[in-house]
Amino acid sequence: MQKLSMAGLLPALFMVLPPVFAATADIPGATIAPSPSAVADAPFKLSTGLYQVSGGGLPGGPGLDVNLRYTRGDDHVWIGYFRSPALEFSQPRAGWDAVYTLGVLRVLPSLQIASGGFAGGSLALEAGTTWFGGGGLGRTNLRNYANLNFDPNDSLTLYGGYRWDDADSVVLQLVRDNRLNPDQQNLHLIWRNELAGGERFTVDLLAKQGTVEDRFIRRAGLSFNYEWRRWFAKLAWDPLVNFTPQNMVRLSTGMRF
Repeated sequence: MQKLSMAGLLPALFMVLPPVFAATADIPGATIAPSPSAVADAPFKLSTGLYQVSGGGLPGGPGLDVNLRYTRGDDHVWIGYFRSPALEFSQPRAGWDAVYTLGVLRVLPSLQIASGGFAGGSLALEAGTTWFGGGGLGRTNLRNYANLNFDPNDSLTLYGGYRWDDADSVVLQLVRDNRLNPDQQNLHLIWRNELAGGERFTVDLLAKQGTVEDRFIRRAGLSFNYEWRRWFAKLAWDPLVNFTPQNMVRLSTGMRF
Protein backbone atom coordinates (compact mmCIF):
# COMPACT_ATOMS: atom_id res chain seq x y z
CA MET A 1 0.00 0.00 0.00
CA GLN A 2 1.27 3.48 -0.79
CA LYS A 3 1.57 5.87 2.14
CA LEU A 4 -0.19 9.09 1.22
CA SER A 5 1.58 12.36 1.95
CA MET A 6 -0.35 14.39 4.52
CA ALA A 7 1.54 17.65 3.98
CA GLY A 8 0.28 20.18 6.47
CA LEU A 9 -2.05 17.90 8.42
CA LEU A 10 -1.52 14.55 10.15
CA PRO A 11 0.79 13.12 7.49
CA ALA A 12 0.63 9.50 8.60
CA LEU A 13 -2.99 8.92 9.47
CA PHE A 14 -3.65 6.99 6.26
CA MET A 15 -1.44 4.06 7.18
CA VAL A 16 -3.05 0.69 7.86
CA LEU A 17 -4.38 -0.18 11.29
CA PRO A 18 -1.98 -1.61 13.88
CA PRO A 19 -3.09 -4.53 16.03
CA VAL A 20 -6.11 -3.40 17.97
CA PHE A 21 -5.16 -5.41 21.03
CA ALA A 22 -2.29 -2.97 21.37
CA ALA A 23 -4.48 0.07 21.40
CA THR A 24 -8.18 -0.32 21.99
CA ALA A 25 -8.80 -3.61 23.75
CA ASP A 26 -8.70 -3.44 27.55
CA ILE A 27 -5.56 -5.50 28.02
CA PRO A 28 -2.81 -4.77 30.55
CA GLY A 29 -0.99 -1.62 29.70
CA ALA A 30 -3.03 -0.71 26.66
CA THR A 31 -5.58 1.55 28.36
CA ILE A 32 -6.93 2.37 31.79
CA ALA A 33 -9.59 -0.32 31.97
CA PRO A 34 -12.51 0.54 34.25
CA SER A 35 -13.46 -1.67 37.16
CA PRO A 36 -16.34 -4.14 36.58
CA SER A 37 -18.61 -2.03 38.79
CA ALA A 38 -17.79 1.10 36.79
CA VAL A 39 -18.55 -0.67 33.52
CA ALA A 40 -21.88 -1.95 34.84
CA ASP A 41 -22.77 1.56 35.96
CA ALA A 42 -21.41 3.36 32.88
CA PRO A 43 -21.02 0.99 29.89
CA PHE A 44 -20.49 3.80 27.33
CA LYS A 45 -17.20 5.66 26.81
CA LEU A 46 -17.14 8.80 24.67
CA SER A 47 -13.77 10.30 23.74
CA THR A 48 -12.61 13.22 21.59
CA GLY A 49 -9.04 13.66 20.38
CA LEU A 50 -7.40 16.83 19.05
CA TYR A 51 -4.10 16.30 17.20
CA GLN A 52 -1.58 18.98 16.19
CA VAL A 53 1.41 18.28 13.93
CA SER A 54 4.46 20.43 13.18
CA GLY A 55 7.99 20.27 11.78
CA GLY A 56 9.49 18.34 8.91
CA GLY A 57 9.52 21.39 6.68
CA LEU A 58 5.74 21.10 6.29
CA PRO A 59 2.97 23.39 7.56
CA GLY A 60 1.25 22.20 10.70
CA GLY A 61 -2.42 21.61 11.26
CA PRO A 62 -5.12 20.05 13.44
CA GLY A 63 -7.22 16.93 13.24
CA LEU A 64 -10.29 15.71 15.13
CA ASP A 65 -11.22 12.17 16.18
CA VAL A 66 -14.44 11.19 17.99
CA ASN A 67 -15.16 7.68 19.30
CA LEU A 68 -18.00 6.01 21.17
CA ARG A 69 -17.35 2.64 22.81
CA TYR A 70 -19.84 0.25 24.45
CA THR A 71 -18.94 -2.58 26.82
CA ARG A 72 -21.17 -5.53 27.58
CA GLY A 73 -19.60 -8.39 29.49
CA ASP A 74 -16.43 -9.47 27.65
CA ASP A 75 -17.38 -7.77 24.39
CA HIS A 76 -16.70 -4.21 23.25
CA VAL A 77 -18.09 -2.46 20.16
CA TRP A 78 -17.16 1.01 18.97
CA ILE A 79 -17.82 3.55 16.25
CA GLY A 80 -15.57 6.44 15.33
CA TYR A 81 -15.28 9.42 13.01
CA PHE A 82 -12.12 11.23 11.90
CA ARG A 83 -12.12 14.65 10.22
CA SER A 84 -9.25 16.54 8.58
CA PRO A 85 -10.54 20.02 7.63
CA ALA A 86 -7.42 21.07 5.70
CA LEU A 87 -7.55 17.98 3.49
CA GLU A 88 -11.33 17.98 3.32
CA PHE A 89 -11.19 14.31 4.33
CA SER A 90 -13.36 12.35 6.72
CA GLN A 91 -13.65 8.65 7.54
CA PRO A 92 -16.24 6.82 9.64
CA ARG A 93 -15.14 3.47 11.09
CA ALA A 94 -16.33 0.78 13.49
CA GLY A 95 -15.00 -2.26 15.29
CA TRP A 96 -15.40 -5.03 17.80
CA ASP A 97 -12.97 -6.59 20.28
CA ALA A 98 -13.25 -8.91 23.26
CA VAL A 99 -11.36 -10.70 26.01
CA TYR A 100 -12.27 -14.38 26.50
CA THR A 101 -10.84 -16.66 29.19
CA LEU A 102 -10.09 -20.27 28.19
CA GLY A 103 -8.50 -22.06 31.12
CA VAL A 104 -5.14 -20.42 31.78
CA LEU A 105 -5.29 -18.42 28.54
CA ARG A 106 -7.00 -15.18 27.65
CA VAL A 107 -7.90 -14.77 23.97
CA LEU A 108 -8.21 -11.27 22.50
CA PRO A 109 -9.77 -11.09 19.00
CA SER A 110 -10.76 -7.94 17.11
CA LEU A 111 -12.33 -6.84 13.81
CA GLN A 112 -12.46 -3.40 12.19
CA ILE A 113 -14.09 -1.83 9.12
CA ALA A 114 -13.99 1.69 7.68
CA SER A 115 -15.11 3.65 4.66
CA GLY A 116 -12.98 3.22 1.57
CA GLY A 117 -13.19 -0.56 1.76
CA PHE A 118 -10.87 -1.03 4.74
CA ALA A 119 -11.07 -4.26 6.77
CA GLY A 120 -8.71 -5.61 9.42
CA GLY A 121 -8.42 -7.87 12.40
CA SER A 122 -6.10 -9.16 15.09
CA LEU A 123 -5.69 -12.07 17.47
CA ALA A 124 -3.67 -12.15 20.70
CA LEU A 125 -3.11 -14.66 23.50
CA GLU A 126 -2.24 -13.80 27.11
CA ALA A 127 -1.44 -15.94 30.15
CA GLY A 128 -0.59 -15.31 33.80
CA THR A 129 -2.07 -13.38 36.70
CA THR A 130 0.44 -11.52 38.88
CA TRP A 131 3.20 -12.07 36.34
CA PHE A 132 1.72 -12.15 32.83
CA GLY A 133 2.71 -12.09 29.19
CA GLY A 134 1.20 -12.27 25.75
CA GLY A 135 1.57 -11.69 22.06
CA GLY A 136 -0.43 -11.38 18.89
CA LEU A 137 -0.60 -10.54 15.22
CA GLY A 138 -2.59 -7.91 13.32
CA ARG A 139 -3.44 -7.96 9.61
CA THR A 140 -5.36 -5.69 7.25
CA ASN A 141 -6.30 -5.59 3.57
CA LEU A 142 -3.90 -2.63 3.15
CA ARG A 143 -6.65 -0.19 2.20
CA ASN A 144 -6.22 3.40 3.41
CA TYR A 145 -7.20 3.86 7.04
CA ALA A 146 -6.91 6.74 9.51
CA ASN A 147 -4.32 5.19 11.81
CA LEU A 148 -5.06 6.82 15.16
CA ASN A 149 -3.26 4.24 17.29
CA PHE A 150 0.22 5.43 16.27
CA ASP A 151 2.05 2.09 16.47
CA PRO A 152 3.57 0.18 13.50
CA ASN A 153 1.09 -1.44 11.16
CA ASP A 154 0.42 -5.11 10.35
CA SER A 155 2.59 -5.94 13.30
CA LEU A 156 3.74 -8.52 15.75
CA THR A 157 3.15 -7.47 19.37
CA LEU A 158 4.83 -8.98 22.44
CA TYR A 159 4.33 -7.81 26.01
CA GLY A 160 4.85 -8.85 29.61
CA GLY A 161 4.54 -7.34 33.02
CA TYR A 162 3.64 -7.45 36.69
CA ARG A 163 0.18 -6.74 38.09
CA TRP A 164 -0.38 -5.84 41.74
CA ASP A 165 -4.16 -5.85 41.25
CA ASP A 166 -6.69 -5.02 38.51
CA ALA A 167 -5.75 -1.32 38.54
CA ASP A 168 -1.98 -1.36 39.23
CA SER A 169 0.58 -2.79 36.82
CA VAL A 170 3.83 -2.27 34.95
CA VAL A 171 4.05 -3.52 31.34
CA LEU A 172 6.79 -3.66 28.72
CA GLN A 173 5.27 -3.87 25.23
CA LEU A 174 6.96 -4.21 21.83
CA VAL A 175 5.03 -3.48 18.62
CA ARG A 176 7.08 -4.25 15.50
CA ASP A 177 6.08 -3.99 11.86
CA ASN A 178 6.50 -7.41 10.20
CA ARG A 179 5.02 -6.71 6.79
CA LEU A 180 5.64 -3.36 5.09
CA ASN A 181 8.46 -1.73 7.12
CA PRO A 182 10.15 -4.44 9.19
CA ASP A 183 12.71 -2.13 10.82
CA GLN A 184 10.03 0.10 12.42
CA GLN A 185 9.10 -0.62 16.02
CA ASN A 186 7.71 1.04 19.15
CA LEU A 187 8.70 -0.06 22.64
CA HIS A 188 6.36 1.04 25.45
CA LEU A 189 6.99 1.02 29.19
CA ILE A 190 3.59 1.54 30.79
CA TRP A 191 2.83 2.17 34.45
CA ARG A 192 -0.76 2.14 35.67
CA ASN A 193 -1.64 3.16 39.22
CA GLU A 194 -4.83 3.71 41.23
CA LEU A 195 -5.00 6.49 43.80
CA ALA A 196 -7.18 7.00 46.85
CA GLY A 197 -10.77 7.63 45.91
CA GLY A 198 -10.60 5.47 42.78
CA GLU A 199 -8.82 7.98 40.54
CA ARG A 200 -6.15 6.46 38.29
CA PHE A 201 -3.34 7.43 35.96
CA THR A 202 -1.22 5.84 33.25
CA VAL A 203 2.28 6.91 32.19
CA ASP A 204 3.53 5.56 28.84
CA LEU A 205 7.19 6.01 27.94
CA LEU A 206 7.81 5.40 24.24
CA ALA A 207 11.07 4.47 22.51
CA LYS A 208 10.80 4.22 18.73
CA GLN A 209 13.24 3.33 16.00
CA GLY A 210 13.03 2.80 12.27
CA THR A 211 13.56 4.39 8.89
CA VAL A 212 12.00 7.78 8.13
CA GLU A 213 12.57 9.02 4.57
CA ASP A 214 15.68 6.86 4.09
CA ARG A 215 17.16 7.88 7.44
CA PHE A 216 17.29 5.56 10.47
CA ILE A 217 16.03 7.35 13.58
CA ARG A 218 15.63 6.78 17.30
CA ARG A 219 13.25 8.96 19.31
CA ALA A 220 11.50 9.02 22.70
CA GLY A 221 7.90 10.02 23.43
CA LEU A 222 5.66 10.32 26.46
CA SER A 223 1.94 10.24 27.27
CA PHE A 224 0.06 10.80 30.52
CA ASN A 225 -3.54 9.69 31.10
CA TYR A 226 -5.56 10.67 34.19
CA GLU A 227 -8.96 9.19 34.93
CA TRP A 228 -11.64 10.16 37.40
CA ARG A 229 -14.70 7.97 37.87
CA ARG A 230 -16.56 9.57 34.95
CA TRP A 231 -14.09 11.85 33.20
CA PHE A 232 -10.62 11.30 31.77
CA ALA A 233 -7.92 13.28 29.94
CA LYS A 234 -4.74 12.32 28.09
CA LEU A 235 -1.81 14.39 26.82
CA ALA A 236 0.85 12.87 24.54
CA TRP A 237 4.04 13.93 22.76
CA ASP A 238 4.88 11.71 19.76
CA PRO A 239 8.01 12.67 17.75
CA LEU A 240 8.12 11.65 14.08
CA VAL A 241 4.60 10.33 14.47
CA ASN A 242 3.90 7.12 12.56
CA PHE A 243 7.49 7.28 11.24
CA THR A 244 7.02 10.49 9.24
CA PRO A 245 8.99 13.79 9.38
CA GLN A 246 6.43 15.55 11.60
CA ASN A 247 5.95 15.65 15.38
CA MET A 248 2.56 15.44 17.07
CA VAL A 249 0.93 16.68 20.27
CA ARG A 250 -2.32 14.94 21.19
CA LEU A 251 -4.97 15.99 23.68
CA SER A 252 -7.85 13.59 24.33
CA THR A 253 -10.74 14.03 26.74
CA GLY A 254 -13.91 12.11 27.41
CA MET A 255 -16.41 10.60 29.81
CA ARG A 256 -18.15 7.37 30.79
CA PHE A 257 -21.89 7.21 31.11
